[in-house]
Amino acid sequence: MPKSYCIDMDGVIVRGSELIPGADAFIERLQRRNCKFLILTNTPLYTPADLAHRLQRMGLHVTPDHLHTAAQATAAFLKSQKPNGTAFVLGESGLTEALHDAGYVLTEQDPDYVVVGETNSYSFARFTQAARLIQAGARFIATNPDPTGPSEGGLVPSCGAIAALIEAATGVHPYFVGKPNPLMMRTALRYLNEHSENAIMVGDRMDTDIRIGTESGMETILVLTGVTTREMVARFPYRPTRIVNSVADLESV
Repeated sequence: MPKSYCIDMDGVIVRGSELIPGADAFIERLQRRNCKFLILTNTPLYTPADLAHRLQRMGLHVTPDHLHTAAQATAAFLKSQKPNGTAFVLGESGLTEALHDAGYVLTEQDPDYVVVGETNSYSFARFTQAARLIQAGARFIATNPDPTGPSEGGLVPSCGAIAALIEAATGVHPYFVGKPNPLMMRTALRYLNEHSENAIMVGDRMDTDIRIGTESGMETILVLTGVTTREMVARFPYRPTRIVNSVADLESV
């Protein structure tokens, strides 16, 4: 029975607006062998359809069903905790659509949760409103702990930075759902209808990708096309099962 794959997107499949060399052939090998796979991203900005369109334009033959985002994992978590709940959201369509699909109502009036993702328009008034709602008793959820994210012009503040601002104002620590929280991996494996013992996590970050795979009981493969170098691996108390230069080297797939 072929293994299933959970594959980080940035630094593994793409780098900025370019496909990493060999990533298209790697995905084609998975499809040829009928391997189940999901491309994972902590970025909650975009819907799976948005991301699939972006990857298709780069030459990758994937559909929205092949994408799993921190926004989807967050929505699934909230649905399991409080079905048909309400939320005040700091985020874009990737997060709001996932919450709507999970049966949530978005509101500014006495919400069950304040949910922070990432946004392209930083509004002090919205940050203030989120902080006041949390002070009033709304539970504080954030999609992912990443303090920064990549962009064409360099780094940009990400969800972790936004959450830190609100935490400093309220004294309330958010609950992060995205990587490295194993919750995100459990929702991905449930989506694939797969057991962790028959799944492989492929990523470029030791602190998120390899950690979440290790804590989920999966085989892990670190690729060196992203932020982690081979020398950095020794700093961590856990190790990947394998280290390869890129997904192009996974010829055994």
